[in-house]
Amino acid sequence: MTEAAAGRVRTERHDRILQIVIDNPAKKNSFSPEMMAELSDALTQLDRDEELWAGVICAVGDNFTAGLDMPKFFGPGARPAPIPDDNIDPFGLRNVCRKPVITAVQGICFTVGIEMALAGDIVVAAEDTRFCQMEARRGIAPLGGAHFRYVTRAGWGNAMYHLMLCDEFDAAEAYRIGLVQEVVPVGAQTERAMEIARRINANAPLGVQVTKEAGRMFIAAGEAAAVAAIPGIRERVMGTADAAEGIRSFVERRAAVFQGR
Repeated sequence: MTEAAAGRVRTERHDRILQIVIDNPAKKNSFSPEMMAELSDALTQLDRDEELWAGVICAVGDNFTAGLDMPKFFGPGARPAPIPDDNIDPFGLRNVCRKPVITAVQGICFTVGIEMALAGDIVVAAEDTRFCQMEARRGIAPLGGAHFRYVTRAGWGNAMYHLMLCDEFDAAEAYRIGLVQEVVPVGAQTERAMEIARRINANAPLGVQVTKEAGRMFIAAGEAAAVAAIPGIRERVMGTADAAEGIRSFVERRAAVFQGR
């Protein structure tokens, strides 16, 4: 069986939304190095194509992902698939996608699956989703950002509880601690993520993008840096055609039609 037949990450364009689909259901959507490179390419496409305003990451079958196909990454003869330095990092540890990313999860969502979801912005979980950050159980540690994103999303106690126990928990617990934003019936997760993306895309894309940028700056550098960035943000958005359209639509009492300019 070829690597392509074994699994892939493919994309579908839906108007201004890029749907990024994990497609390896025979192996519970576990990731090969080639699939991780394809995910990076898809996120890079989303980031650079100005006709795309939002992305949805989802998966085929009953599970989001069981994590890495470990022998293909760390076994004898394992060959990493190179990811260009200027590509978007699927874990957001280096280059981060400027556009909003909504992730729809179901079934098993383990290890790197959680880290990929938390590298995005909004997570929609099916009721049957099972989460586990089990690296310490294997003698290693999370390397894709879980060690700090759990803390920023869930708080210190909740983060250490699940990271240190390496326990499995359900969608209700993930919602309680803030790892996911909505829990929906099984099978509804992707369409709900798409609906959220469509609603986001009804807003001015430049405003959405700088909102994400400013929020990430606060997390990375603190309040003083976030405050210092406000003049630059103002300069980037206030003179745009979308800003003028937003004001016109308010005066004219109609829905705004934004162009991303």
